[in-house]
Amino acid sequence: MIDVVSQARCELVKVSKGKRPNTGAVRSVSSAMYRALEDKSIDSVMSCCERLLEEREWALGIIAYDWAFRVRKQYNDQTFAIFEGWLKEYVTDWGDCDDFCTHAFGALLSQNKDLFTQVRSWTEHPKFAVRRAAAVVLIYPIKQGKYKGIDPFIISDALMNDAHYLVLKGYGWMLKILSEVEPDAVYEYLSKYKGVMPRVAFRYALEKLGKELKSSLLN
Repeated sequence: MIDVVSQARCELVKVSKGKRPNTGAVRSVSSAMYRALEDKSIDSVMSCCERLLEEREWALGIIAYDWAFRVRKQYNDQTFAIFEGWLKEYVTDWGDCDDFCTHAFGALLSQNKDLFTQVRSWTEHPKFAVRRAAAVVLIYPIKQGKYKGIDPFIISDALMNDAHYLVLKGYGWMLKILSEVEPDAVYEYLSKYKGVMPRVAFRYALEKLGKELKSSLLN
């Protein structure tokens, strides 16, 4: 196996010119390195991803989550356990949570809706990033129209008054995306809970509703 960490660091130095590389530069490096991989089997790629994540560096994490998404057509029965392990071990903030969950992990959930039962348990996890992930991981399936059999409101119910504002923003964001495909359902939900839903989640959730629905909720 290639020394993927050393190679990634070398390529990042080239594009950063002594400065911290921006996200776009990291993604360009990720794309070029992935194209150059001789073995793109899921086992080989996941092993590389694990090695990158073990370094606990922002840029290497972006590459790992990008590669994990690129092999989505090869996801199998072991993938959920691998991804959940990464989520609980390596994801520590909203940025890596969103990057991982709105792409690779969300794609897995869109392929196997039965996994939602296990996702629901994340709402009680002690790490805020894992609780946020319970909502954010639904964004990809919702956007792709592949969430039949998943009830997003179960997650917002469970996270309604979470103690961490980034979890509140997370489920508010999820409801906002849902409002683009089910505006009436989200409107009814917000109408029902606007007296108890924290303001930050409520404001996020109604952003994409039509002017009249939004005005009705605010009044």
